[in-house]
Amino acid sequence: MIHSPTHPLTHSPTHPFTDSPIYRLIDSHAHLEMSDYDADRDAVIKRALDQGIEIIITIGIGRKECEQALALARAYSCVYAALGLHPHNAKTDAARIFDFIKGSVRNDKVVALGEMGLDFFKNWSPQQDQIRCFHEQLAMARELKLPVIIHDRDAHTETVRILKEEQAGEVGGVIHCFSGDYRMAADCMDMGFYISIPGTVTFKNATILHDVVKKLPLDRILIETDAPFLTPQPFRGKRNEPAYVRYVAEKIAEIKKLPLEEVARITTNNARKLFSLP
Repeated sequence: MIHSPTHPLTHSPTHPFTDSPIYRLIDSHAHLEMSDYDADRDAVIKRALDQGIEIIITIGIGRKECEQALALARAYSCVYAALGLHPHNAKTDAARIFDFIKGSVRNDKVVALGEMGLDFFKNWSPQQDQIRCFHEQLAMARELKLPVIIHDRDAHTETVRILKEEQAGEVGGVIHCFSGDYRMAADCMDMGFYISIPGTVTFKNATILHDVVKKLPLDRILIETDAPFLTPQPFRGKRNEPAYVRYVAEKIAEIKKLPLEEVARITTNNARKLFSLP
């Protein structure tokens, strides 16, 4: 078990993957509870700490996953949890998971509700079920006064509309794994939301996302892996893990022509502010 998020991070002079200095970072969105890590979860978390990742937020997407995320947050001091119902799971018994969430948020390791939202690309749940559960979770977030983590895939217009209808700006949050254009990003920032950039920003063909990053103010950006998904270059095609969030920060620094140290410092402060992290 890893006991401290303040592992001696700055003692290694260089990052073993990039031969550049280590800076402290926060992976604002990962799925450590998934079975992909059952064989080596301890090692994955230790690698993240060794590479300067101070905190990992692991994200619940259904009842079982929320229970596992909360258990991990209790077991590892560097791990915090967000609890929610993913749109893929919206057709399941929402009331049962919502009761669990309401009973768990008093734990100080729960920092947000989510991920929640809409996925009109895969449509694993009927769209009306997705919309209903999205409204219900945003209302619950206002009741519990917790920020929200938003999933949006091929549902940009509907996502922004519902966020406005539910006055989600009262609690704020982040658009996870942002895939819209800058106009959508501006609408979300106007509501007080942060924009989270995943490993896809390292892909050469991610021109729209590159343009968004170039225009975004740095004080509205979070970084994430969405591990085990969306592995950045040069590990594309392999399992993603929180240690690789470094590549997201490096690409943002390259696009915005800023020092990596500045990107690391500000995105880390953004995550601490949004999620009230220590």
